[in-house]
Amino acid sequence: MADTQYILPNDIGVSSLDCREAFRLLSPTERLYAHHLSRAAWYGGLAVLLQTSPEAPYIYALLSRLFRAQDPDQLRQHALAEGLTEEEYQAFLVYAAGVYSNMGNYKSFGDTKFVPNLPKDKLGRVILGSKAAQQRPEEVRDLWQTCGDLMFSLEPRLRHLGLGKEGVTTYFSGDCTMEDAKLAQDFLDSQNLSAYNTRLFKVVGQEGKSHYEVRLASVLNTDPALDSELTSKLKRYEFQGNHFQVTRGDYAPILQKVVEHLEKAKAYAANSHQEQMLAQYVESFTQGSIEAHKRGSRFWIQDKGPIVESYIGFIESYRDPFGSRGEFEGFVAMVNKAMSAKFERLVASAEQLLKELPWPPAFEKDKFLTPDFTSLDVLTFAGSGIPAGINIPNYDDLRQTEGFKNVSLGNVLAVAYAAKREKLTFLEEEDKDLYIRWKGPSFDVQVGLHELLGHGSGKLFVQDEKGAFNFDKETVINPETGEQIQSWYRSGETWDSKFSTIASSYEECRAESVGLYLCLNPQVLEIFGFEGADAEDVIYVNWLNMVRAGLLALEFYTPEAANWRQAHMQARFVILRVLLEAGEGLVTVTPTTGSDGRPDARVRLDRSKIRSVGRPALERFLRRLQVLKSTGDVVAGRALYEGYAAVTDAPPECFLTLRDTVLLRKESRKLIVQPNTRLEGSEVQLVEYEASAAGLIRSFCERFPEDGPELEEVLIQLAAADARFWRDQAQEAPPGQA
Repeated sequence: MADTQYILPNDIGVSSLDCREAFRLLSPTERLYAHHLSRAAWYGGLAVLLQTSPEAPYIYALLSRLFRAQDPDQLRQHALAEGLTEEEYQAFLVYAAGVYSNMGNYKSFGDTKFVPNLPKDKLGRVILGSKAAQQRPEEVRDLWQTCGDLMFSLEPRLRHLGLGKEGVTTYFSGDCTMEDAKLAQDFLDSQNLSAYNTRLFKVVGQEGKSHYEVRLASVLNTDPALDSELTSKLKRYEFQGNHFQVTRGDYAPILQKVVEHLEKAKAYAANSHQEQMLAQYVESFTQGSIEAHKRGSRFWIQDKGPIVESYIGFIESYRDPFGSRGEFEGFVAMVNKAMSAKFERLVASAEQLLKELPWPPAFEKDKFLTPDFTSLDVLTFAGSGIPAGINIPNYDDLRQTEGFKNVSLGNVLAVAYAAKREKLTFLEEEDKDLYIRWKGPSFDVQVGLHELLGHGSGKLFVQDEKGAFNFDKETVINPETGEQIQSWYRSGETWDSKFSTIASSYEECRAESVGLYLCLNPQVLEIFGFEGADAEDVIYVNWLNMVRAGLLALEFYTPEAANWRQAHMQARFVILRVLLEAGEGLVTVTPTTGSDGRPDARVRLDRSKIRSVGRPALERFLRRLQVLKSTGDVVAGRALYEGYAAVTDAPPECFLTLRDTVLLRKESRKLIVQPNTRLEGSEVQLVEYEASAAGLIRSFCERFPEDGPELEEVLIQLAAADARFWRDQAQEAPPGQA
């Protein structure tokens, strides 16, 4: 059997996303709007398979054909007859549910590969003797031959997502290195092109020169459409002695489905903002234009307080090893009015609270652009995973001048962050009951502050294409050096492109730190309904949760490559290091032996020193983070951040040794079962599923009732067309599918 680090356990937690009441309250028109947006999101989410690993589309197609022919209960009888034990069949169901939940065979949270926890030959017998194989023997056999070995392989390079020798990624062809990624970013910057909706493919010509294809995601292929702003960009270039060619048409058949449902959703839009937003999204996905997506995002920002909220596109760059390319995601959700009222009060206090952040006014935006901040019950979240909260759009220029929106995903928080006492690790016994009582409420506070005042704060110093600055070079002083500003962002540079591999984690760390810092403010806690002893307990549990999360983060560190695989967890480890460095017994991490005789550990937080020791330490750290971000000082920013993120076995903590303990006692992240919407005549029905691996599989089998087999064929064809780029990592496409 595989190392437990690379399997999903049979007893993994599975929860259903409850949005029944919020959906019931929608009008018929709102339901139709939500339905078509959900369809667009689910179709687009299939692109994530092509953004993850070479084999992921084949695995998805194989599983879907298997379970369409026989549901999990029917297949179970066949599997047991083939000699599988109940435990082995359950392991297969969990694996399949994991593939669907993560949209691939790598965990969305941690980027670690997971493999089936049963012998390959047994699974092969089940697949090749299944009803699907009886119906289409050659097709199923070819799929199994294509992905079977890769499904189980734990060769070192295939254990994690990464670039070059560090792992596998399909954002880049298999022979690309970090140097290629940097060169491509310089090229994109020179042409004022965003990397968000691109992939990079490299071929070395006979003359020894590298030829790079920058491929944009779009419905349209290489033929330029009239009046397209991208027409002039679709051509060959010479750049720093290398050949570049900008093309488009990535994921074209999938994006065509997205566009069809966005067009249908327009008929049910509540206002002109939504209509214009959807029109620009259609333009973006059709042409491959990030500028059109930005225009759509402007209308989205202006659409204040909608009953049905949504966002869709190539959004988060966490899984790009270089940190610039966006993974496709789309969500549709309904407003939770009670919690949203608290967030509205927080927004009303935001300008005053921003003044309390520990950097000079010149380092804050010239004007606080009051955002929407709502608590939402998610109906659909398509992509590789579901976050607890979101602050979007991610475009720096829009965030600085137009604003943003914050959303807290209430029904996700309810299921994903519920804690059971017997499964709480690394806490003192006397802390556990308090932690269970206040973790949920404290997390509401942290998410609110993190999204609104963490991601929503801070100014980037920019020099535009005309040479004009958005700050006064003569009067603004760097508080860290006492000197005038020496560095800034030049035209075409963004936070992601400049800070690249650390950008996501650095920004998450800044936002988490803002949350910890401002949760000490009595006004903030009163907004959420906490005063007196309750408020103090919320503060304590919020800080304790961050300290514990910093220790749990070690699961996502890879010693062999000396790198982190998850931005949020790296950020939390950095905060743990900062608080440990504060000294005076504020935080301690102590190795122990558990009642089972195995290694264990305990984290302790001295609540009497949170304000006197913790707050000043966090204040100093936060100011440095913001100053280096504002000035675009990537050299000093890397030195600071990577210094704190380093994992060694130096005493007293001995983090590398503690990592073994964390892995020994780790809990797998829950799988979340989402409902489907079904159009019956002119009415939209909500279809829910049981909270189990089988229920999750059924939800996906019923997700594409009209065109499931066609979509799987499309995925196979798209994967096969590019298979040559990963021949050293993946098998060639099956015969007849290239």
